[in-house]
Parts: sequence; structure tokens; C-alpha cells
Amino acid sequence: MLKKIQDCVIIGSGPAGYSAAIYASRADLHPILFVGFQPGGQLTTTTSIDNYLGFPAGISGIDFMENCKKQAERFNTLIIDQSVTNVFLSNQKGGIHRIFFEKEKECLKSRGVIIATGSSPKFLGIDREKELIGLGVSFCATCDGFFHKGKEVAVIGGGDTALEEANYLSKICKKVYLIVRKNYLRASKILQSHISKRNNVNVLFCSNITKIIGNDFLEGIKIFNHENKTITTLLISGLFIAIGHIPNTEIFKNKLDLDDRGYVIVKKGSTMTNKPGVFAAGDVQDPNYRQAITSAGTGCMAALDLERYLYHEKME
Repeated sequence: MLKKIQDCVIIGSGPAGYSAAIYASRADLHPILFVGFQPGGQLTTTTSIDNYLGFPAGISGIDFMENCKKQAERFNTLIIDQSVTNVFLSNQKGGIHRIFFEKEKECLKSRGVIIATGSSPKFLGIDREKELIGLGVSFCATCDGFFHKGKEVAVIGGGDTALEEANYLSKICKKVYLIVRKNYLRASKILQSHISKRNNVNVLFCSNITKIIGNDFLEGIKIFNHENKTITTLLISGLFIAIGHIPNTEIFKNKLDLDDRGYVIVKKGSTMTNKPGVFAAGDVQDPNYRQAITSAGTGCMAALDLERYLYHEKME
């Protein structure tokens, strides 16, 4: 039976959410976790995880997140298979926050909230794009680049993220095509300088991907150059889409301090937001790293920050 007022409600079920749940459970905070619209987060679209500590043979994204869920359940986290639809966050220290779900028909009250709603990658909006995620189409070179070692790949985007992805891939792949919609790069000068020194990076300006080739896995792409009106086919094993991410913070607008991109702002060195008792972990507050292991780390931090917050509230 649920308490009238909870100590810990976690919104989101990626590595940050489940890590927070495990630490909060072990601290006897009896967390309630809402899985959200994408149970398990972005990792469930990753075929294999090879860079997470403790899995020498690798593990599929789905299996990894299922393990996280089972571990949280072992410590008696209550997992609710629904999305949070709205929140009312108190401005008062020691205040009670209200979390609405089930189309706002239901409401939970809690002294502490951990936001771990993650971010969503921006899509190109072309056929086969979503179907081939994890089968050649990726949004993270650090996560999936190893699987294309010695092969030819493409990165789409002209900002810092795209050039960082291309630079990383150039060290392990035979050839990297950098596909840029405009006739110039938006990335920082230092990154442009690095890319210009990579002999195996071919920058294609004024270009858009018009078609993804492949049924069961990616085989290639068609590119249209809107300057000279030509169509080119590239046979590649990997396509890395780096046109940005969107933090999943729609329900927190005008309720929390967000930066100009929509990411939750946290106090430096912690997970504390501008609302007492509300903490943020994972990609929702991290536009830079976006790795499973860093998300899990901040999930741990959020649970510890909340535990300390509640302790001090009881002592005052």
C-alpha cells in the first residue's frame, strides 16, 4: 500500500532512472519509478553495448536495461508502467511536489523527485531511418563506431557533435563521409582544423540524404547535392546522425530552470535543480557526454543528493 506522501518519485527508466532507484531503495526511500513513453530509454534501440564497465563480452541494449530493471525490483522499487503527464513542483524547502499520471486522473505526492527523462535524437525524417536503428543507423559513434572498424561510414551534420563523431570514426574506419546540408561548417574552428587534417574524411557540402538503402540492415545511402543537382550513391556500413538531441523536458517548461536548449540546469557538481527536493540526472541535464555510464553515475548522485536533502529536512 502506498504512503500518503512519498519520499522519492523517479521519472524515467534509462540508466539514470534505474541507478537512482537502486541507490534510493538501498537508502530505504521506497522509490516509485515511472517508466515513461520509452521503457528503458534510448539504449533499448542499441543492438550491442561494448563500452559499459563490467561486460567483457558486451550485452544487448534491451538485455542491459532489463537487468537494470530486475536489479531495481530486487530492492523493492515500485515500477509503474505509465508516463507522467504533468507536475506541480513546490518552491518551498520541505514542500510537497505533485506528480500527475494516467492523463492527470491520478496524482502522487512526494517530498523528493528525480527527473531522468533523458533526451531524444533528432531524426532526418526519411524512410527506413527508424527501422534500421541499431542495424547500421546510429546516433552515437562512441557507442557503435567499433562495429564499423575498417569500413566506410557516413556522418550527417555540420556542428560540433557531427565533427566530433567524424573525428572519432576517422581513427577506426577506412573512410568517413561528412554530409553537410549547408555550404559551410557550424562547428568550432578547432574541430574544423582537426577534420581538415584527416585524410580519410571526405566533406560533402550542400548535400542531403534522400534515401536509405537496405532492408534488414544498412547497405548505403543516396545523396542529393542541391548546388550542382547531382545524386550520388554511397555504399556504407554505418550512418551516424548528428543533427542534435532534444531533451525530454516539455512538462517541466516554466516549472524548472532550463537552458536555451531545454536541458535542466543543475548546480555545478551536483544534481540539484532550482526547486528544493527536485534533482535531475542523465541526458536530461547533460548535453555533452550522453553515455550510459555517465547517466548511471548521475543517477547515483541524484539519489544521494535526495537522501541528504531528506535527512537535513528531518533534522531541522
